[in-house]
Amino acid sequence: MDIVMMVAAALVVVLVYKGIVVVRNSERMVIERLGNYSRTLMPGINFIVPFLDQPREFIWKSPAASGALGRLLGASDSATYSQLQSISRIDIRETVLDFPSQTVITRDNVSVEINALLYIEITNPHDAVYRISNLPNAIEKLAQTTLRSLVGEMELDKTLSSREDINARLQITLDEAADDWGAKVKRVEVQDLNVPKAVQAAMEKQMRAERDKRAAILEAEGSRQSDILKAEGEKQASILVAEGNRTARILEADGEKAALDKLKEALGEQGFSQYLIAIRYLDTLKTIGAAGEGDKTVFMPIDATATLGAIGGIKELFQVK
Repeated sequence: MDIVMMVAAALVVVLVYKGIVVVRNSERMVIERLGNYSRTLMPGINFIVPFLDQPREFIWKSPAASGALGRLLGASDSATYSQLQSISRIDIRETVLDFPSQTVITRDNVSVEINALLYIEITNPHDAVYRISNLPNAIEKLAQTTLRSLVGEMELDKTLSSREDINARLQITLDEAADDWGAKVKRVEVQDLNVPKAVQAAMEKQMRAERDKRAAILEAEGSRQSDILKAEGEKQASILVAEGNRTARILEADGEKAALDKLKEALGEQGFSQYLIAIRYLDTLKTIGAAGEGDKTVFMPIDATATLGAIGGIKELFQVK
């Protein structure tokens, strides 16, 4: 009798132990009863019927080969999240999936190696379990085919300069598909984009040629701007000199006019006329004298006496005034 009681007590303990399931805050667990979906266990203490309720296995990529443990096991960095395993507890945290590189051909027939990082999280454990048999593999294959399609529409130069565009378009395509599978693709990052060495060398030559071309253009533009500025400076200087000469001549003419007006006012009309005649005669005599330099003979005009008389008249006029 004691043995029966002990067996019954042990059976109760086992049933209680099997019937209590503790789920962490970052986990979910899909429960099936006799092969049919029963419910999804939420964080905290949950009770199930032992032997009737069983957790449904979920295929996911394990991070066991990454980090220090992966190095101890001899795994490379590219082995991160590369091991598929069957798990009963679904991690709903954002997870990084690193897919291996693949060779794709651009629109201008250049082969490039490209790979991507996907940041994904499980939003609906039920759909992730029942609507797709192998979610990581499906996401990986869809990412590869989408990358081939996107890169195939672009030339090499456009591909190298359009990572953000590729990331955005790839994320939209994958997220639309993952939504039906109970997951959400949060971000996509093109990690490596490698071109053949021959193409890379040609691109470097092209870049050097472009830099030399830009340098020559900048040098020519600088020289052109310098010549333009120099010409503009000379033009402005000429304009200023001309303006100065013009202003000086105007001031000189105004001064002469003012002096003549005062002289006219002082001498009167008749006296001013005699003054002008005398000045004209003197200028003429100066010309005659200059023409006769080196010769002892000097020709005087017939009316020189009249000229001297005019000068004497002017002297009298000034004295009178």
